[in-house]
Amino acid sequence: MAVGKSAIGHQIAQQLGAPFVDTDVVVVANHGSIAEIFASRGEHAFRELEARAVARAIDDARGTNTVISLGGGAVLDSGTQQLLQHCTVVYLECDADTVAERISRNSGRPLLAGDAMERWKTLFATRRPVYERLADLVIDVRNGSVPDIAHRLEDALRGYTAAATAAVPTPAATKEVEK
Repeated sequence: MAVGKSAIGHQIAQQLGAPFVDTDVVVVANHGSIAEIFASRGEHAFRELEARAVARAIDDARGTNTVISLGGGAVLDSGTQQLLQHCTVVYLECDADTVAERISRNSGRPLLAGDAMERWKTLFATRRPVYERLADLVIDVRNGSVPDIAHRLEDALRGYTAAATAAVPTPAATKEVEK
């Protein structure tokens, strides 16, 4: 939460000439603001809507190089975790000091009601092991502008793709035998 998923995702998609989908934006477009969903229907209802938006985005992106930005809690859903096994997952690593200013400017985050930084730290402590387990790539977003971070991510993606391609065994040549 507040690490720059949307901004960095949009930037890297632009650099790669790829479509970009922000699942939070999809949920808001279809169901109203996240704060309103939390207030009127609760977190559980939001998580169900979020899981469906993620599943749809991943399904629609199948066979393409689409950049999909997920909300910070989306990965807690076991179905989403299974879907992400077939995707390249990037964990944007950050810390409380880096996000503190962003969080103080945006009071519309329902999960951060009350002492926002303490809530962020608690949520992060719970989510971090999941992020680390699911991640194919980890990008430190504590320093640099959005374009700088996106360029580092692009380089990391190219390296990851090259390594994955090199690791795929080439099928053995077949020899036709005369009968």
